[in-house]
Amino acid sequence: MSRRLLVAFSVVFGLSLAVCGSAVPVVSAAPPSITNVSVQVVQTSDGTVSYRSVGSGRPLVLITGFATSQDAWSPAFVNALAKQHRVITFDNAGVGQTTMLPGTLTISAMADQTAALIVALHLRHPDILGWSEGGMIAQALAVRHSSDVRRLVLCATFSGDGKATVNTSTGTELFNAAVAGNITKLLSLMFPPDQLATQSQAYTTSVAKYPGFYMPSSTADSAQIEAADGWGEGKEQAGHGRIAVPTLIGDGADDVVIPPVNARKIARTITGAKVAIYPDAGHMFLFQDATAWVARVNTFLG
Repeated sequence: MSRRLLVAFSVVFGLSLAVCGSAVPVVSAAPPSITNVSVQVVQTSDGTVSYRSVGSGRPLVLITGFATSQDAWSPAFVNALAKQHRVITFDNAGVGQTTMLPGTLTISAMADQTAALIVALHLRHPDILGWSEGGMIAQALAVRHSSDVRRLVLCATFSGDGKATVNTSTGTELFNAAVAGNITKLLSLMFPPDQLATQSQAYTTSVAKYPGFYMPSSTADSAQIEAADGWGEGKEQAGHGRIAVPTLIGDGADDVVIPPVNARKIARTITGAKVAIYPDAGHMFLFQDATAWVARVNTFLG
């Protein structure tokens, strides 16, 4: 057998083979980056959903938030999670190639569409991480489709029981900036003032690595903000349901979009829920403190 074939076998089977008295080193291929993974489209019972999948291991579904596509996930954050999990990112209703749902958009309807994606991809009992409005969808998913959630991670979000602490003026600023496509304003709401210059530059540089980076339309933004408002006002039954799966909740201490007091409010309604609040961090704490947060998430998910 040639040396080339021996090397190939060593790579495939993870073996170190002796050739002419010397060991052939095992080549350990680095996991692919999410930015090199093409967007795929799957047909579900709730229409088409555009998604990416990277890594291997137990599935971890990431649900993004208001005014974002799946391209809003920091690649470094996703890639770090993908070292231990098969990470699935996707577009919410009306974003990218995901079907907009009929009627008035609700958090529960987006949770149902997420459940349909889980079924279509045969993920069975995945872990779920939701950020911002994605955290609302994740909560509704855990209530309406509890068998689809093994463990739940909620990032910078609020409850749907009508008891959330909402910063109305900041919410209006966020919506107006999103509709206007004012990225500078959006990012100013994501990080504390003393972190803004370095963190916003790092973030925009990282997401620019996605080929054909895209954002939702203003129509999708309007539908999503209405859904979030209804959730926060306690108008959805799922917002009053019981979450019975192990849950980890995180936020930044200086989050002006969704005040961190909401993390502790949610935790009080979920038996055994764990909370982590990161100092000098904002709504994008999960990217700002990615190393610490990913380590905590991985430990929690096991």
